[in-house]
Amino acid sequence: MTQTDNQSSDPGENRDDSAARTDKPALWLWSQYAFDSLAWIVAILLALILRLELLVNQVNIPGVVVFCAVAVVAQLIIGMSFALYRGRYAFGSFHEAKLLVIVTVIVSVILLLVSVALVTVLEIPRSVGIIAFPFACMFMASTRYLKRMYVESKAKPGDDAQRTLIYGAGFLGKSLVTRMMQDRESPYFPVGLIDDDPAKKHLRLATVPVLGRLEDLPDIAHRTHATALVIAFSDVEAAQVRRVSDLVAGLNIRVLVLPPLREMLAGGGENGLTDFREVAVEDLIGRRPVDIHADEVAGYIAGRRVLVTGAGGSIGSELCRQIAEYAPAELIMLDRDETGLQSTQISLTGRGLLTGRDTVLADIREAETLRNIFVDRKPEVVFHAAALKHVSLLEQYPEEAWKTNVLGTLNVLRAAEAAGVSNFVNISTDKAANPTSVLGHSKRVAEKLTAWNAQSVGRKYVSVRFGNVIGSRGSMLPLFTEQIRVGGPITVTDPEVTRFFMTIPEACQLVIQAGAIGRGGEVLILDMGEPVKILDVAQRMIAMSGKDIEIVFTGLRKGEKLHEDLVGIDEDDSRPLHPKISHTRVAALDPGMLDLRDWKVKGGIEQYSDGMHPPTEKGA
Repeated sequence: MTQTDNQSSDPGENRDDSAARTDKPALWLWSQYAFDSLAWIVAILLALILRLELLVNQVNIPGVVVFCAVAVVAQLIIGMSFALYRGRYAFGSFHEAKLLVIVTVIVSVILLLVSVALVTVLEIPRSVGIIAFPFACMFMASTRYLKRMYVESKAKPGDDAQRTLIYGAGFLGKSLVTRMMQDRESPYFPVGLIDDDPAKKHLRLATVPVLGRLEDLPDIAHRTHATALVIAFSDVEAAQVRRVSDLVAGLNIRVLVLPPLREMLAGGGENGLTDFREVAVEDLIGRRPVDIHADEVAGYIAGRRVLVTGAGGSIGSELCRQIAEYAPAELIMLDRDETGLQSTQISLTGRGLLTGRDTVLADIREAETLRNIFVDRKPEVVFHAAALKHVSLLEQYPEEAWKTNVLGTLNVLRAAEAAGVSNFVNISTDKAANPTSVLGHSKRVAEKLTAWNAQSVGRKYVSVRFGNVIGSRGSMLPLFTEQIRVGGPITVTDPEVTRFFMTIPEACQLVIQAGAIGRGGEVLILDMGEPVKILDVAQRMIAMSGKDIEIVFTGLRKGEKLHEDLVGIDEDDSRPLHPKISHTRVAALDPGMLDLRDWKVKGGIEQYSDGMHPPTEKGA
């Protein structure tokens, strides 16, 4: 029998069964019953020959005919009673095999009882029904297995399918192999599996063998003439994708990955093999699974009014989409960018009319306007994502960083206090750890203001700090993509410069989680994994483009670091509640100490320390 144990894991066979039931269901089911009847007749004759030790002249022909007729009729009645001939089970599945054994056992018992009751009439030894049982089972299983082999041979991908290796011989790898081998329209034909588990060295899945470990990939690819490789892990570490990508470099092999598990589950798996996509640079530098404690998140978001500032931005819009999944009583999206607001609304509702109360057009620099909005809408949870973020631009215009990142954050904090907001999450940046730029110092002050407000109101007001977000507007990857599109050159500041990276969904997942576990005044630091060398990213993107692009080194700009920090000097890195979120604290800053002139002189442009002046001076 087959190793497929349910209908859903055997798409090719299911399609065949479905077609049979649709076109000629009765014909196929009755023909199967005919084969099963023949199996019983042959099994009984063999049992008689064995029982009588080849003395066939002692066989009572009429009695044998009646005995065979009883077996055939019993098989029909019992088989129909257990739906064996009603097309209820996937053909050749473990479910059908189990049912087949049950029906055969019952028929054997009936034959035994008949031979005992009519022993003098039929002259059939009582043991014939028992001896015939294994033969009948074997013959019935054989007809089904032969039919399955025929169907599978017909369902294999065509000659134009790509010869494909699959990395991962676990459950997902087995499912992929089965689907590929039993789908005539599949664009992929599996020629081998790769797995690092020594116990799977001689394993075969649907006749496809495990050919070796990942380190053997170049040799395996050469032997099998493969042109594609599928990484059969739903959530794969970026480091592993990089390793695979490096091993196949120069072998003319496409590397394909599956979407994250939550996307596969959300889509219901309807797309099947079309869910594959080629490795993107995001997979190479930041695709990591995130463990979200949904009960904690739902506890402070579900059924409550939630407001997001900067809702039209990259982070803010994704926050809105993820928050909406937890069924808040109301989601209020605030931004000064009407186009960004419309895009976020479209992504949530499919409409961009901007006529509902879910979108609010306002600038966080306007303290009175912001206060009135908060008092009117009465949000209970606030995510503050509005900010200016470009290092070089803010070095030229530090007052803009002051107005938005410092005073704007203070305006949001005061409005939240006036509205009685219970949970406040200020989104910060890794540049606030040991800051050297105007951006870093402005966000550091925002963290300190948040800590002061948490102490003042005694509520869960926290900051969340993380590094570069892949694909956000104005970030490195869109810039490199555009530079490659126009033919280069790609500009990199320094050959050794590194940065932390995280995808937008991952960052927002952890921001929402941080809002659940953070304690008032804390700064929560998201685990960004290992830092990635920017030069490596540029080189990989060039290789993936297939173009010959020059890389030009421009030197570090004012305020930029060679290597970013996530945790500042003298800051803790304890993770008491979540393995990817560190908890630390910063000194609270009284808003009364803020002073633009002093900040510009001693902080915003020249030398400064965390935006703070000595205790005897007034400043930020």
